This record gives sequence, C-alpha cells and structure tokens, in this order.
Amino acid sequence: MLPGLAAAAAAHRCSWSSLCRLRLRCGAAACGSSDLQEWQNLVTFGSFSNIVPCCPLNQVKSYSTNVQKEGRGSQTHKMEKVPSFDEAAENIGAELKAPLIKQEPLQVRVKAVLKKREYGPKYTQNNFITGVRAMNEFCLKSSDLEQLRKIRRRSPHEDTESFTVYLRSDVEAKSLEVWGSPEALAREKKLRKEAEIEYRERLFRNQKVLREYREFLGNTKPRSRTTSVFFKGPGKVVMVAICINGLNCFFKFLAWIYTGSASMFSEAIHSLSDTCNQALLALGISKSVQTPDPTHPYGFSNMRYIASLISGVGIFMMGAGLSWYHGVMGLLNPQPIESLLWAYCILAGSLVSEGATLLVAVNELRRSARAKGMSLYKYVMESHDPSTNVILLEDTAAVLGVTIAATCMGLTSITGNPLYDSLGSLGVGTLLGVVSAFLIYTNTEALLGRSIQPEQVQRLTELLENDPSVRAIHDVKATDLGLGKVRFKAEVDFDGRVVTRSYLEKQDFDQMLQEIQEVKTPEELETFMLKHGENIIDTLGAEVDRLEKELKKRNPEVRHVDLEIL
Repeated sequence: MLPGLAAAAAAHRCSWSSLCRLRLRCGAAACGSSDLQEWQNLVTFGSFSNIVPCCPLNQVKSYSTNVQKEGRGSQTHKMEKVPSFDEAAENIGAELKAPLIKQEPLQVRVKAVLKKREYGPKYTQNNFITGVRAMNEFCLKSSDLEQLRKIRRRSPHEDTESFTVYLRSDVEAKSLEVWGSPEALAREKKLRKEAEIEYRERLFRNQKVLREYREFLGNTKPRSRTTSVFFKGPGKVVMVAICINGLNCFFKFLAWIYTGSASMFSEAIHSLSDTCNQALLALGISKSVQTPDPTHPYGFSNMRYIASLISGVGIFMMGAGLSWYHGVMGLLNPQPIESLLWAYCILAGSLVSEGATLLVAVNELRRSARAKGMSLYKYVMESHDPSTNVILLEDTAAVLGVTIAATCMGLTSITGNPLYDSLGSLGVGTLLGVVSAFLIYTNTEALLGRSIQPEQVQRLTELLENDPSVRAIHDVKATDLGLGKVRFKAEVDFDGRVVTRSYLEKQDFDQMLQEIQEVKTPEELETFMLKHGENIIDTLGAEVDRLEKELKKRNPEVRHVDLEIL
C-alpha cells in the first residue's frame, strides 16, 4: 500500500503536509504494521525531500482521541470517520488542479525628502561685503572693484535706500589675483598696519606741534561751532552764572577778611564752589555737543549728567563740608566780629546778582518745560536739563544762604553774641548739603538709564500695534539718553501672512504660476523656494525700516530704534 501512496504523491506533486494529512486520514485501519514501519523509514531518511514541494501549513489537520476518566480509570477511545484512500486522492488532485490566485504587484510610495545640507566655512563666501571693507581688509583699489559683480542691497542707513555690495568670494579671488598668494596679501596687511600706527604717531606729534604754535603765535582758527552753545539755552545760563558767582566770590572773600565773620566765610566758600561747579558744567556742555564717533556711537550727551553729578559732589565736599567745619569751630572758639557794614553791602549786592541769575535759570526752564508739554516742577524733578537744574538749585541755595547769613549776622550785631553767626554758617552748610544730595540723586538716576514717561511709551506702543504687519509687541524699553534723545527697543511679532502678501503684491502672478508649473523635482522646488524665501526676508527687513522711520517721524525725540524680530 505504501508504494502506491508514494507513486500517487509523485504523480500529483503533493506537498509534505498533504501527504501527512492523507496518512492521518487513512488511520490505522488502512495500513498494517509493516506499512507503518516502511512509512517511518521514509520519513526518517527523507525520501520525500526530492518529490514533495512545500505547501501551506493551514492544509494540515490533526485528529486526536477523546480520553475520559470513568470509574477506576477506564478510558474510552473515540475515532472520527475518515475518508477512504481514493476519496483523499481525488481531493488532492482537485486542489492541485485549482488555478493559483493572481496577486497584484506591491506598490511602495516613497516620500521625497530634501537632503540636509551641511553648511561649512565655504558657504560664508556667499556673504556680501562693502567696498570700504574690501579695500581695507583685502588691500584692493577702487579700480579693482569696478571689475567685480555689483549687487544692490537695502541700505542700513537712513539717508540712503540702497547701496552697492560685492560677493566675498569675488573679493577674495580678486585679492589673490592682485597679490598672487595669501602670504603676499598677509605681508601687505602687516605693512599697512605698521604704516597706520606710524601715521597715528606722526599725527599726534603734529597736533602737539600745532598746539605749541597756537600758544606762541595765537589761535587764528575760526571760531568753532561748539562755542555757539554758550550764547543760547543752558550754555547761556551757565556763562551768566559763572560771571556773577565769580564776582560775588571775590567780594565775599574781601568781606570775610575784613570782618572775620563765619557766615561770610561760608558765603564766600559757597560762591567759590558755585563758580568751580559752573565751570565744570560749561565743560560738560561743550563735550555733550560733540558728534558721535566709533568709540561712542550714541554720542556724548551724558557728559552733562556726569558734570552735574561731579558738581553735586563738589558742592557737598567743598561747600557744605567747609561751612560745617567753620561753623563748628566758631561754636567751639567764638571770636568777636568787627564792623558788619561792608558785609551787609556785599550781601545785598550778592542777593541782587544771585536773584538775577535765578530768574534767568527759571525762564530757561519754563521755556524748555513748555516745549516738552510738562510742568516746571516735573521738568526739574526729572532732571531733563541737568545743567540748568544745577544753576537753578545753586542760585536758589545762594539766595536762601544770603538770607540766612544776613539774619544771623544781624542777630550777632544786635546781641553781640557770635554764636548766632556760627549757627548761620551751619545753616548754610546744611542747605548746600541738601542741594548736593538732590543733584547726586537725580543725575545718578539719569545716568543709570531712566525710562521715559508711561504716556510716551504707550503712544509709541500703540503706533506699532496699529500697524497691520504687527501681531504683538513684547519687552518694550524706552530709555532717556539725555538732551531730549530717546532710545526705543521692542520685540516685535510680525504677521508672516501680511509680510508675504506685501511681497506678492509686487510680483508678476502669471510668471510665478509658470515657474510653479515647471517644478517637477525636489531640486527645482528647492531652487524656487530659496529664491522667493530670500526675497520675503528682504521684504521683512523693509517693513522693519518702515516702522522705524514712522516712529522717528511722529516722535522726533526718538533717535535710536531697535526692533527685534520674534
């Protein structure tokens, strides 16, 4: 029976699993012990390996006996009915003749991914460089730059809308063409650096010689524009105060030498300190109007605050300190006072002159406060004009000091007790100490970077927020730089859709649609996006410039605007 089974399997190319199923279906009733032994030999030595192909495992069916325990462990075996050998052979033939299912080809969709680009140092050769830097850093001439590609870019300066730049790679290639090698270029740079150092040393020597020449023959140079600041505004007030306080100081010292009064000595010291401090203020005013340079890009306007601060310290040390010292010495060692007639005359003249200077300072402050739309008190407290503030406070202290000194001297002359005169000296010193403390505080606040008024900040913020291209404003800082100059800084969240639409309004849509239709590969898409992406960034920069110009136009006090893009 087993040879017949092997022949049937070979004829129909039955699989191993089909033969297993056939053998299981036949069961023990279909074959004897000899056939089983021969079957095991075929399985053991792999006789079917050459004639049986692989078949799916779901074709294999297993049958087992149902064992139930009854009573004393008796077992009942139930065998299922299996088909005969001929029926099994027919089933196998039908399965082998069945047509195979046609499988559809597998389609895999591959996602196009742009390869990540590594930007190395060579990529910076696409950077732009100005003509001045090209000539200074690469030792080129203007005629050399005429042969290079010129690119018009948006200018960072307010007075020009665009300027010419060059590709750094072109400039480097031109420098190598001119000088032959990087070593030759490095040697030329070194020689030029040495020549620049020598030029600066020679310029310093020439300036020294010119200064000596002026001292010997006189200065014939036309009057500088900086001297005009002393004929108007705070400069005029300071010059008037210097002249008046200088005369008062001279006459008060004469009166003190004649009378020996402690109060008169305090007033003489007071006038001397005022004169020195106002000379310091004049120096600060002259320095504050200097034009900015690379070392000080925001100018020298803070020199007025620095001079006023030093003036406050000088009033405290020189005026208040000496007045307290002389008053304490008068209390400890009282001395008789001579005739006070000349002292009264000098104090009266000082009262008139100091009052005149005070009126000049008050009028100047009122005019400046009116121009700012502020009250006089607020303008003085915020120290918008430090030089005039110093004159105002010094002259106010001078008028009050003259009144205190005259009162104490009068009590001394009536009672004959010199202690009143010493108390007058202490009173003048205390007054000067209060003035100096106020000046030190207000000028220190200004030098630390004081913010402008909240109303002004709100007006500037609303101007930006009302612009269509701006979504939000963050981290707003508006700092008073002095002399009516304001620096404004803000983090701006731009609306990218509005900026892009602003760019698209300037483009030819038909040409852009044609370019889009020509895009077929990721490389062409990358080229298209890079082209328009760079132009959109330039449009964003133009929007920043536009907002900065509007801020400065509507708020003349805003001189420096820093808008940072979020």
